[in-house]
Amino acid sequence: MRKPAQLGVIATLAAAALALSACGGSGGADGGDGKGKTLSVLVNVNGQYPEQQKQWQSDIAAKFKAQTGADLKFETFTSANDELTRIQTSVVSGQGPDVYSLGTTFTPTAYATKAFVTLSDDDWKKVGGKDRFNPAALGISGPDKDHLAGIPFVSRPFVMAYNKDLLSAAGIEKPATSWDELAAQAKKMTKGDVYGLATGYKDNFDPWKFIWAMSVQDGNPLIDGSTAKLDDPTVKKAYDTYFGWLTKDKIVNPASVGWSNANAVASFAAGKAGYLLMTTATSIPTLEKSSVANKFAYALMPTTAPGETAPKGDGANAASILSGDNLVVADYSKQKDLAFSYIKLITSKDEQLNYQKIFGDLPANAEALKSLTNPVLKPMAEAAAKSKATPFTGAWGDTQLALLNVTVQSIPDLSRGSVDESALDQRIKDAQAKSQASLDRASKG
Repeated sequence: MRKPAQLGVIATLAAAALALSACGGSGGADGGDGKGKTLSVLVNVNGQYPEQQKQWQSDIAAKFKAQTGADLKFETFTSANDELTRIQTSVVSGQGPDVYSLGTTFTPTAYATKAFVTLSDDDWKKVGGKDRFNPAALGISGPDKDHLAGIPFVSRPFVMAYNKDLLSAAGIEKPATSWDELAAQAKKMTKGDVYGLATGYKDNFDPWKFIWAMSVQDGNPLIDGSTAKLDDPTVKKAYDTYFGWLTKDKIVNPASVGWSNANAVASFAAGKAGYLLMTTATSIPTLEKSSVANKFAYALMPTTAPGETAPKGDGANAASILSGDNLVVADYSKQKDLAFSYIKLITSKDEQLNYQKIFGDLPANAEALKSLTNPVLKPMAEAAAKSKATPFTGAWGDTQLALLNVTVQSIPDLSRGSVDESALDQRIKDAQAKSQASLDRASKG
């Protein structure tokens, strides 16, 4: 993986975007017949369901064509680093995709550039009204309720799956609620080629979420106003715990050093792990067709930090980041009406339920969400209620990537079976410097 790209000076990017706002787009003007026009949409590559994603894109393009006369062109990104780079490139050039489907944690970064539409009442009407959406899903759409840029597409609270048979055989009555208890339970289930935990250290998105969770649950918000706190001892403790599952506890498959989340799901689906960590409803379609189809259930991720006996502060409400995908419309786009038509289509009740059936993601559409009755989704709903938003600052994208980069740089050490303490200290120090520098730039924007 490349070193994480830095967003750069927010003020400079914003100025560039405003200066170039009359340029770019995919051709055509707002309103009217969409015949002969093409709407460009940027989405994340779905590594778990690639063929299903291609089919969904083809189907939705046909429906969009029938409704508007316009074509759809999907562009993709494959990692959090790539996601940030695409935002940066488009902001500077004033051209690129018309609609971006972004992870919720990147919405603050996109908003800070001032290069995406801050939604008016009329804009909300064009996508079916603000009340179409689950109110909780709007929690990271903008800095406040009157300044929103992100339109919720799907909700993706994080939970853990567990193999009921493996827990029972190990004499475990219920899933762990603390990280220490989780490790202790995992040791009981680690035998032969079966491990207590399944996770992917080389995933392009997930590793930093473990550090966020453990740190926030330990009373450290990572960003406190204009101050980055990645050099706080809680962060080092979090990395020691996360890496220690492999290097000290031996409760994860050594191959997980090279795994993505999809590999971890596959391992759990094959009955080779007691717990599947940091997963979402997207794992349901796979698990329900696997050898553990009638043996798995979901539970909240632990909310008690390593070394602690109870959650600190509001740590009990930090079972997951406030997670999902938001849709934002580029301010430079010359076909915003088509963009809103696309968003209205894919956030309708029927399309949201269809998407949930294929990919597992929870609908952001309130009516669609309410209609789901599958009991396996109950822990996801609980996790959504106990989700905590990451800081709404333009610096969060850089902070998130800085945290991820500590794991990226530690992969060679993990492959050798141990992480050098002084090297880890330096990586955390570098992450702190990058986060603080980005905060300083954001404060000047």
